[in-house]
Amino acid sequence: MKLDELWMLYEVDKRILGFSPHTLKAYFLQLKMLIREMGNLELEEVSLNLLKDYLAKQTERLKPSSLGHRIRFVRSLFSFCF
Repeated sequence: MKLDELWMLYEVDKRILGFSPHTLKAYFLQLKMLIREMGNLELEEVSLNLLKDYLAKQTERLKPSSLGHRIRFVRSLFSFCF
């Protein structure tokens, strides 16, 4: 399963849990940025080191609060699928 396919399952789950449309829109934007940077990888291709490298690059251009939001999304997405 690719990251964009994972989003469909993740979004449905979060809607059921009562996440607001605003939060889901923000999370979708985070996913688009993740895919733009890393590619639309298969889940098996995603590693902890790859995610750490992605987040480390983000520290150079993001404020701490924005970085925190990105980290929370990445944790939430990958906790959902593993």
